[in-house]
Amino acid sequence: MKQRLKIGWAAAAIVAAAGALSLYLATTTMAQGPADARTPVVKLGDGRSGPAGMAWIPASEFLMGNDHKMSQPNERPAHPVRVSGFWMDVHHVTNAEFRRFVEATGYVTTAEQKPRWEDLKPQLPPGTPRPDDSLLVPGAMVFVGTETEVSLRDYTRWWRFVAGADWRHPQGPGSNIDGKDDHPVVQVSYDDAQAYARWAGKRLPTEAEWELAARGGLEQATYAWGNELAPNGQAMANIWDTRQQQPFPVVKDEKVQVGTTAVGSFSPNGYGLYDMAGNVWQWTADWYRADAFQTQARYREPVQDPAGPADSFDPDDGNVPQGAPKRVTRGGSFLCSDTYCISYRASARRGTDPFNGMSHLGFRTVMTTAQWQAAQARPQSVASR
Repeated sequence: MKQRLKIGWAAAAIVAAAGALSLYLATTTMAQGPADARTPVVKLGDGRSGPAGMAWIPASEFLMGNDHKMSQPNERPAHPVRVSGFWMDVHHVTNAEFRRFVEATGYVTTAEQKPRWEDLKPQLPPGTPRPDDSLLVPGAMVFVGTETEVSLRDYTRWWRFVAGADWRHPQGPGSNIDGKDDHPVVQVSYDDAQAYARWAGKRLPTEAEWELAARGGLEQATYAWGNELAPNGQAMANIWDTRQQQPFPVVKDEKVQVGTTAVGSFSPNGYGLYDMAGNVWQWTADWYRADAFQTQARYREPVQDPAGPADSFDPDDGNVPQGAPKRVTRGGSFLCSDTYCISYRASARRGTDPFNGMSHLGFRTVMTTAQWQAAQARPQSVASR
């Protein structure tokens, strides 16, 4: 009995360590805002004029954030920022691409390593005792769903820490990614994403770069494609409402797939980018502060290429200390629905524990013109990776 209690406590501690799951609760549809009618020019790299598999995002000044009445407090106020031009992956980094990185470098992801107490401790309430080392095992967070409707305020009902879950086994030891080379890689931590980006001669996008790219040239539109969630009844993203018949997080029918879709399964946005909403969340380079936009909005002139705050602050996640380390993640995932999260909106943002992998979290990378020029000068260019 004592051993079961110890294991249960450890599991709860690790779940708490993934306090990144500060998903936003909402029960009504997002109010619609004005959408700029400009049609951006899609410019895709071909390996000569630009990096293959990437789209050019032109330098722009745009309104970052959202003031609509249904926006979350951390999205307010909308404020002008200026962003220099850059290249962005047209889709998430895939399992095949991540595999090439691992095979070339021998890299071992965070989920494949024994958790470090120094990483877990900041995510737990002060005074939390260190668990026995035997309980700190490699693994990651996995969506397991529920059989019946539950309170949406307790994410531990549908998330579990699963020993042995990693990018090759997203749901745990009995799962695999066979036949999913073109799906987004998941179960990658912030450090894993950074390691891949460095190897590829790229980097993670700043939060400002990500939002500019996601908007696809539309000013203050609700979604990456406009103001209607499903224009003319057409599904535009891999989200819960697109594929499920049950209210979130109920999963009854084993035939109904809950998970990633192949990249490029839905229409791209105005810049030629796929899945800037839904499928899996995306890491950005910025630390997460709930009040970051309030700080940026105080400047008289639009901030040029904002790099984000110097630390983390999240007063809305009651499961972890307010100053626990978190990085900004964007885009929402296949778990977002119109009754929970709604983070497939272009301005939606959240903070995520950088030391954990999750089954609905991946990334894409960006590249500056200078990085592309440097890559061309190397014997093996990034375009060939």
